Amino acid sequence: MTEAVKTSSLTGAVSPMIPVLTCALAIFLLSGMDAAMKSLVIAVGVYNTVLWRSMVATLIAGAAWSAGPRAKPTLPVLGLHALRAAVVGIVLVSFFWGLARLPLAEAIGLSFIAPLFALFLAALLLGERIRCQAVWASLAGIAGVAIILAGQFGQASHSQDALLGTAAVLVSTVFYGYNLILSRQQALLAKPIEIMLFQNLCVAIILGLAAPWLAVQLPRDLWLPLVGVTVLSLAGQFLMSWSYARAEAQYLIPTEYSAFIWAIALGWFFFGEEVAWTTLTGACLIVAGCLIAARANPKLAEPIEAAV
Repeated sequence: MTEAVKTSSLTGAVSPMIPVLTCALAIFLLSGMDAAMKSLVIAVGVYNTVLWRSMVATLIAGAAWSAGPRAKPTLPVLGLHALRAAVVGIVLVSFFWGLARLPLAEAIGLSFIAPLFALFLAALLLGERIRCQAVWASLAGIAGVAIILAGQFGQASHSQDALLGTAAVLVSTVFYGYNLILSRQQALLAKPIEIMLFQNLCVAIILGLAAPWLAVQLPRDLWLPLVGVTVLSLAGQFLMSWSYARAEAQYLIPTEYSAFIWAIALGWFFFGEEVAWTTLTGACLIVAGCLIAARANPKLAEPIEAAV
């Protein structure tokens, strides 16, 4: 799923080229994180992977927050951090649970529908008017999901487990749509490093409540991959925040869909996954819908990739 902060004033980039390239690098790092997370989830399960990653991320983000200028967040801001962390926790667990049961490209392609949910949630929660573009965008996204699902039913290799994985990814996109609404409020009240710290801290606390029953000690050989995953995630989030503070969303949004290309390449290289034509067609329709949505509300037109 993003930590990118869309500030109201862009800090002086004459050309968007550098922010665009930086955003593309961030997407590459986050795509690598997804592939590594899939391996960890297969090894120790989604709960332990997300729990331990949140703990490591809290330590890293906490060190960075402590080293720089900072102010203690007020109680209302802490409440917003906690609320968004609860939503992000649901997004992470459901998305990575589904990711372990689907080809990487298919999961990423389905996740792109999140901005379309965000458009309608913005209308419901913020009173924004639903524009004609949002309706057409939603129809394109629904058609894309239907084609991907049709491809699953048409292949014997897709089991009921894969369909449950699809359902989990779609659930994560609904909650991520709400997460996008919360992130706008959060961006007005806190800096990116504070958001990263308290989001990971709150997720670790929330998941930690079930630790006596679900947590297991991470095998020694998985600690280095876990730290690598955490560094990739934080670096990607930071670079996206930097990019969105220096260029308009209309320049950056198209680069975010390069995640699908990286998902195809990484899924093939690390997991031997082949991409069905239905996945390609469905993902293209979903991306087209999101680009239409970007014209309706650029601030909400982001894929889930940047969030996780």
